[in-house]
Amino acid sequence: MVRPLRIEYPGAWYHVMNRGAGRKKIFQGDGHYQYYLSLLDDVSTRFGAEFHTYCLMGNHYHLLIHTPEGNLQRIMRHINGLYTQYYNKVMRTDGPLFRGRYKAILVESDNYLLNVSRYIHRNPLEAKRVRRLSDYPWSSYPAYIGKDKVPAWLHTEDVFEQMGGQRRHKVRYQAYVEEGTDTELATFYRKEALSPILGSESFRERMMARHVATDKEIAEQKLVQDVPSASKIIRHVADVYHMKPSEVVLTKRGRGGRHYSRLIAMYLCQRVGRMSLNEIAELFSVSHYASISNSIGQLRKDMVKDINLEKRIIHLTQDLTP
Repeated sequence: MVRPLRIEYPGAWYHVMNRGAGRKKIFQGDGHYQYYLSLLDDVSTRFGAEFHTYCLMGNHYHLLIHTPEGNLQRIMRHINGLYTQYYNKVMRTDGPLFRGRYKAILVESDNYLLNVSRYIHRNPLEAKRVRRLSDYPWSSYPAYIGKDKVPAWLHTEDVFEQMGGQRRHKVRYQAYVEEGTDTELATFYRKEALSPILGSESFRERMMARHVATDKEIAEQKLVQDVPSASKIIRHVADVYHMKPSEVVLTKRGRGGRHYSRLIAMYLCQRVGRMSLNEIAELFSVSHYASISNSIGQLRKDMVKDINLEKRIIHLTQDLTP
């Protein structure tokens, strides 16, 4: 299978989409939609992601994302990973939720931003989910036309700016979207082998050249990439819990009977640091490796019950594995 083209750089724009494995529904009710939107809010703060348009459908989603820090893969790994765990927990299922890795189309924003936003917003109408786009609640379109409040993490200015920056932009944008999808863009998205770049020929050439350079850089980074040391893991956990590293290693029990910083550090030493149970036992002054195994097992059970604990551990894991 050909590896998907991934071009990342600070300031890039993407139309990101994914659907459920076997086209199954990935949003089963209002709570699912709301949780997914909460993740967009989360990554906008955590990773500096800018969301300009979104549309969540029953079995797939569309996002128009700007990445000032050039970190799309981290953003999407966070969103898809947390949402899959949430879905499996709520629905009592297991295994992958999505059909594979997300599809990301690199967009030449100067020429296509407005058109792509319209294409995304028209999804519920094209799928015959509603008669009026303004009636679909799980899209940024109601916020664009003034029907809903614009959330703090949703950016509408760049799309409106491409309408000429005139007054009554909400009214003009609504009329623009209701005109229908641009023929050129509709043809682009109908292709069976969807291009990973949407833009002019010169833009495509520049991005392909960047892709070659990026691939070389990634290959060089992998050659020198180190597994995080135990001390680095413990320091990072200590920073998150506002403790000293020595306090993380101590055996005292925390609130609720569990010293979670210590348990999490053990878990991360095994998962991220690739340490053996014997090595972890020696580091944390535990007499037998079986006790480490039991402690990590109990932490996994607690993660199933406590979604905030699970999110914190996923955050820590991602911070240590950039």
